[in-house]
Amino acid sequence: MKYSRLMVGLSTIFMALILTACQTQKVKPIIPRKLSQDFIISSQFNRNSSQKKLLVKFLRNKMITKQGIYTNYRYDTSSENLTHGHQMLSESSGLWLLYLATNHQYKKFRQTYQQTKKTFNQKNQFSYRYDPRTHKKANVNATLDDLRIIRALQMYATLTHSKYYRQEAAKRFALLKTGSLKNGKVADFYDVKSHKQSSDSSLAYYDFVTLKYFESVNQTGKRLYKKQLKIVQNGYLGDAFPLYAASYQLKTQTYSVNTLNTSEALETVLHLAEIGKIKATTLSWLKTQIEAGHLYNAYTTLGIVRDKNQSAANYALAAMIFACENDQNMYEKAMQLAWKSQVTKTNSPIYGGLGNAQTTDAFSYNNLETLLAAEY
Repeated sequence: MKYSRLMVGLSTIFMALILTACQTQKVKPIIPRKLSQDFIISSQFNRNSSQKKLLVKFLRNKMITKQGIYTNYRYDTSSENLTHGHQMLSESSGLWLLYLATNHQYKKFRQTYQQTKKTFNQKNQFSYRYDPRTHKKANVNATLDDLRIIRALQMYATLTHSKYYRQEAAKRFALLKTGSLKNGKVADFYDVKSHKQSSDSSLAYYDFVTLKYFESVNQTGKRLYKKQLKIVQNGYLGDAFPLYAASYQLKTQTYSVNTLNTSEALETVLHLAEIGKIKATTLSWLKTQIEAGHLYNAYTTLGIVRDKNQSAANYALAAMIFACENDQNMYEKAMQLAWKSQVTKTNSPIYGGLGNAQTTDAFSYNNLETLLAAEY
């Protein structure tokens, strides 16, 4: 009896593995008929070429490895935050791929993408974190990171007219729709171990340029895109504090009242600005913060400051938003504030990077977002 139960159990597991493999293989991507220029950065506002060169040199020499990009230059084994130190994030790889495509470094792009797949690939998605010490990948992705990589692939395909990378971008989107984008729901993540989709949906994860392009292949996709856009737009907090809720609960269909991480809040605004859906009130609020030189790291949903620290990434995101609005003056003001974090002491180990010269903290997100903003 025990033997037969064991055999039944093993057979069930075996069939499940076969079914999963077949499902992965049977995904047939539908490639949009036309290339879209929405993936291409068209503004040419940047004037900080010397600062950008120093930043690129720092990243290449101190942060980028054969496996990926360090999350922080400083190696801190005692840190409780798993994304500190020399952990690697698919987020960083996606931002670097966007830079390489925008900068027309096509050979390096291809090499980096192959490296990204080797380090983070989990068949239908990219793990959000990899630990080079243990060679372990996190069981979950972060949907925005996947969409960012897909966006980079499509940007490359548009710039080079590559059929291979156009196919690759469509395939990765189709695979993502079997997990964290299943049924059009933009879930925070999909767990490859438990095979469950998150019920949380961060509004920062709705990359509308990418979603709109790949959902445009049929009427079902177009309807899903409209629902996705509506979810974000309905998360507007009001004219008194014109940003958006941090997340949406897919099961209860309610919005979070949690404190806003400013970088995530601005990612949401940037995605709306890229499709011409930014509110005038939001833009006015952002201008006021840049003019005053204080865009803080966290706010309550009522606009009360919760963290008075500031980061280069926030200003870089603001700069990209202003570039979308063709406002060169505000773009340059925001970039000046971002570049304030650049370390200019030549004897510093993080010279050229954006960070803290005393602690040698230099986070990849701040550095890569600023580098990408410098391409606008």
